[in-house]
Amino acid sequence: MASGAAMTAVERTSPEQARRAWPRWLAGGVALLVVAAVAVSWADGGARLVLGVAGALVAWRGGQLAAGSGSRARGWAVAAAGVLGIALASASAGLASWALLLAVPAGLLVGALTLLGRGGAVRRSGQAALVWWALVTGLLVVTGLVAGWARAAGGATVVGALGMGVLGVVLLVGSSSLRAIAAQPAPVRPAACAGCACGAGGCGIPR
Repeated sequence: MASGAAMTAVERTSPEQARRAWPRWLAGGVALLVVAAVAVSWADGGARLVLGVAGALVAWRGGQLAAGSGSRARGWAVAAAGVLGIALASASAGLASWALLLAVPAGLLVGALTLLGRGGAVRRSGQAALVWWALVTGLLVVTGLVAGWARAAGGATVVGALGMGVLGVVLLVGSSSLRAIAAQPAPVRPAACAGCACGAGGCGIPR
């Protein structure tokens, strides 16, 4: 789900932007992989860790949307959802587990529908995310009915942690691509303009 949008962002990045961005992508990818590994192995606090980190990421994204023109209302709503996630994660491990049982399917559905509203490869990622949402939601419901909803909440924690791990891998791959873009040499400017393209709007080389 996140891979299509992330790769699209990488493709539209200039070498100068890539030089600033790739270290942040690398650090973010490593951090998310560490969070995913700790959350899966930490029985008592894994749900709180996943929900807290996810809430922080959602609140940060909401702040970005709120700062942009034309998306302030949506941005504040997203930021509020992230803050609520942080608050629930701070309350108790049980409450965090139940919150993830609702938030994981809801988040997958919202992400899939968002990607489906776009075109190209991103839309195909949305279709795959919609299938993944149906499988995960069905699995959680069956687990809740057969083994109990506490077990289903634990499964939602594992799914959330795996999702963070996948996002971490996407960021690492994107970091490698950004680093390759950053290493591209700057275009060579001609020593003198011969006037051959100026009448047609310029040669396209920035001055």
